[in-house]
Amino acid sequence: MNKLVSAIGMTLVAGCLSAAAVAQSHDPVSEPTTHADKKAAKAQAKADHKTSVAQAKADKQQTDAQADADKATADAKVKDAKKK
Repeated sequence: MNKLVSAIGMTLVAGCLSAAAVAQSHDPVSEPTTHADKKAAKAQAKADHKTSVAQAKADKQQTDAQADADKATADAKVKDAKKK
């Protein structure tokens, strides 16, 4: 009876260890990328590029507007100084 229990116990332990080994060896990152994954990555890269271009344009507009405001302020100061 002890041998039977021991054999069953060893079989269960071996089964658990092999299941754990299979679970550890299954890494979704190392799986080959599918066409859909590649297409999604390409679309994401394109969206990221469009976002960075739009941000750069917005930054340029803001910089230009600030430069115009600074020039107007400087002109107003010069005009005010000439009045005195």
